[in-house]
Amino acid sequence: MPVVVVESPAKAKTINKYLGPGYTVLASYGHVRDLPAKNGSVDPDNDFEMLWEVALDSRKHVKAIADALKDDNALILATDPDR
Repeated sequence: MPVVVVESPAKAKTINKYLGPGYTVLASYGHVRDLPAKNGSVDPDNDFEMLWEVALDSRKHVKAIADALKDDNALILATDPDR
């Protein structure tokens, strides 16, 4: 079944009611990755490539999403339209 990712657990619960049992709806609990605070997160020598890292408190949520995608590789991102 397709995996739907939203940012908050309350949204996941509400959307799951609408979509029903044919979908797995999971919360990311906010942003799951960010630019590291130190050691330069932007590489100006490599076309300003950004070096992202998964936040420590987000790793379990990312793992839950990855585990859900082992059964179905259809991913629907329904996160908030911000950065």
